[in-house]
Amino acid sequence: MTNAAPSLGQDILWRLEAFAYNAITGLARLFPIDLVSDFGAWLFKVLGPLTGTDHIVETNLRIAFPQADDAEIARLKAASWEEAGRVALEFPILDRIVNDSSRVQLVGGDRLAEIARNGESVVFISGHFSSMEVMPAEIIRAGITCQITYRAMNNPYVDEAFRKSRFRYGVRLFAPKGGESARELIRALARGESAALMNDQKFNGGVAAPLFGVTCYTAPGPSSFALRFGIPLQPMSVQRTKKARFKVIVHEPIWLASTGDRHHDLEAGVRKVNAFIEDCVRARPTEWFWVHKRWPNEVYKKKRAA
Repeated sequence: MTNAAPSLGQDILWRLEAFAYNAITGLARLFPIDLVSDFGAWLFKVLGPLTGTDHIVETNLRIAFPQADDAEIARLKAASWEEAGRVALEFPILDRIVNDSSRVQLVGGDRLAEIARNGESVVFISGHFSSMEVMPAEIIRAGITCQITYRAMNNPYVDEAFRKSRFRYGVRLFAPKGGESARELIRALARGESAALMNDQKFNGGVAAPLFGVTCYTAPGPSSFALRFGIPLQPMSVQRTKKARFKVIVHEPIWLASTGDRHHDLEAGVRKVNAFIEDCVRARPTEWFWVHKRWPNEVYKKKRAA
């Protein structure tokens, strides 16, 4: 079944949004990388608190850090808006960043080299940490054949521009849609390829497991693939070191136990994924994607009532 064609009004709006995105991209490419990043930090620090999303950011921080006082929450919130601004304006010039070897430090690169050398199949997992797009660039640079998944944007013209910008440094993105996406990833893993998925966002109908001590729902896909093929989850993360400079970390692989109880094994896998995400967030609390509603709606309703 094909998607219905957009209305004329919707198509015009999408084209205007794409024009604005391309204009911002063209303008950003005229300036030094760090200046673009700094401007994004300033812009979002000013505008972010004026948006309705600011309430989501604060609520998320209070869920994750219930012992933090108001001053600490305010500090974390301001810094997270700065980080969000840097990430947003770095996206259009990310090829300039990842192609500058002085800006990306790889820790654990021998593990990526081992995967490439042995033709090993793994399921890369990570979260929305800082400028997360530098991670797939390092995977591809290592010579690993990998299906890099992402969520396609609603605006097809902006999505096309987004994909073209990633092509500049070799990343070919795979946008999963519906049940066919899982089958495509399964076929890729069966060929001995790898898959890379973000596993830190809300997934209705996912597996219930705690994150910061509060139950949330997490996509079981990565754990399911790892169990099915007897391959490891390969965690990665990225940290900002200074301005538009980063450290990409390849962590120790996570092997999941297969007991024959699929539900139990999946839940155990998801718990390990959430524990990894939580450890990364606690270590760098201002660099996570706080603008997303990670926990169930009931949690936010209770927070608002309180």
